[in-house]
Formats: sequence, structure tokens, C-alpha cells
Amino acid sequence: MNLATAQHEQTARAAAALELTVKCAHLAEENKARDIVILDMRGITPQYDFLLLCTGASRRQIHTIADDIDSTLQGLGEKRDSIEGYEAGKWVVQDYGDIVVHVFNEDARAYYALEDLWADAARIDWTRQ
Repeated sequence: MNLATAQHEQTARAAAALELTVKCAHLAEENKARDIVILDMRGITPQYDFLLLCTGASRRQIHTIADDIDSTLQGLGEKRDSIEGYEAGKWVVQDYGDIVVHVFNEDARAYYALEDLWADAARIDWTRQ
């Protein structure tokens, strides 16, 4: 594979990942999540392209948001690589390769402050997409 082909495939994959991440943000919004943020992690970490952060008001809501995102992505052919924190219900992180989804309760969101940790990451205005 030549460099131009590899760059084209990488760009197409990132565009598809962004589209899925925006879809996840809208799903979180439909489930009444607050403070929904998408961070563009390309160029910052090679591990994934986009990070979705949102806050749920209760364990039940956090589970509903995480479950809805997971079932939708799986229905679109995406495979979840891992999930952490589901049982405790204070912070659920789901890894889909190019996308990582964090659903926090308010205290965990403030404690981990991932927006501050990744302050160099550009924010995606998902509400316009």
C-alpha cells in the first residue's frame, strides 16, 4: 500500500469515527445526559481518535446511556473492545477502538477532569452535525 492510499484510508476511517461519535453524543442527549463533549484526540494520542464525555444524574441513567450507545454501535457493526466501571455505576468507559465513551456521575466527572487533562484537544461542535 502506498502512502497516499494509507492516508486516504486513515482520513476515511477518522471521518467515519467522527460520524459515529456524533451519533453517540446525540444518543446521550436523547437520554438526558448533561455536559456532552467530544474531544478530537487525533495528533494527541495514537490510541483513539475521539473521546466522548457526558454526565448522567444517577446510576440508572448512566447505565441507560451506556447501554443505548453500545446497542446502537453494535447494530451498526462496531465491536466494543472493553468496558469498565459498569457494575459500580459511577463511571462507565467503553472502548470502540477509534472512539472512547465516558459516562460519568457528577462527582466522578469533576474528580477525573478529563477535559483539563486533555486541554490541548480540540472540541468538536457535535450539535451542528
